[in-house]
Amino acid sequence: MKILITGITGFVGSHLAEYYLNKGEEIYGTYRWRSKTNNIDHIKDKINLLYADMNDAHSLEKVIKEVKPDRIHHLAAQSFVPMSWNAPADTFNINAIGTIHLFEAIKNIQNLCNPLIQVAGSSEEYGMIYDDEIPIKETNRLRPLSPYGVSKIAQDMLCYQYNKSYGLKTVLTRAFNHTGPRRGEVFVTSNFARQIAEIEKGKKEPIIYVGNLEAKRDFTDVRDIVRAYDLALEKGKIGGRYNICSGKSITIKEMLDILLSFSDKKIKIEQDTKRMRPSDVLILEGDCTKFTKDTGWKPEIPFEKTMKDLLNWWRNEL
Repeated sequence: MKILITGITGFVGSHLAEYYLNKGEEIYGTYRWRSKTNNIDHIKDKINLLYADMNDAHSLEKVIKEVKPDRIHHLAAQSFVPMSWNAPADTFNINAIGTIHLFEAIKNIQNLCNPLIQVAGSSEEYGMIYDDEIPIKETNRLRPLSPYGVSKIAQDMLCYQYNKSYGLKTVLTRAFNHTGPRRGEVFVTSNFARQIAEIEKGKKEPIIYVGNLEAKRDFTDVRDIVRAYDLALEKGKIGGRYNICSGKSITIKEMLDILLSFSDKKIKIEQDTKRMRPSDVLILEGDCTKFTKDTGWKPEIPFEKTMKDLLNWWRNEL
């Protein structure tokens, strides 16, 4: 199959490319001129990179016409939630308007190909969750607490509309928090792992700076996530929406404690007010029963292994 991955240079995109290469598929991926390629440098000679920008409709149409993919995994996004408060318009343009550009490009060549399309939504769409709504099902009300969450809901609705109006074969996945080797350092698990690795190497004082440690999150290993993305198109229902998650939540403090257990350094913890958000989702714990029923997927990698692999990755990077 011809697999097109938008945002292939990113964290999840690079793992998805590795996954499909191991299956022997033909991989194409989009990149921007300013994209860092360090996540895919080790596989660059095995994939086909094509320039495209989500804000540039013409570039996306050119890629779709050239590749005529059998499958598209739409991962390109402004995915860092805190940045969405500083750049809400840019976040919406990339995540929502960019999806329109992609869908229009696909719609315009439906006579030549009509690919399966997995669109990476987010658990941030749920936002404000009440105690009696845990674990969160796909039918839960959406009450976003960030511009990022709003942009992902718009993307979600576009999947529905283009499927019903034009027959685009979309499958929307709402992945809860996911992490692992190569996770960007702005994200909490990777940020803490990097700080520990820097302390171990004597590159910073033995203090870890943190934000809100009481928030609870549902973490899944990225290598389980990309396997789920494949199954979403292999066995998921066209037009469907699926949670992808572990079904368990832990506090950010518990996650940090796991990371600290892998180091023999004595490390202090201090709160940094700059790391606090204007509004924060207190708990995200998902229910993936629907996805498991339709695809047979379930997470396989223990969270402790995910954290150890992430910390070891930073130890090798620094």
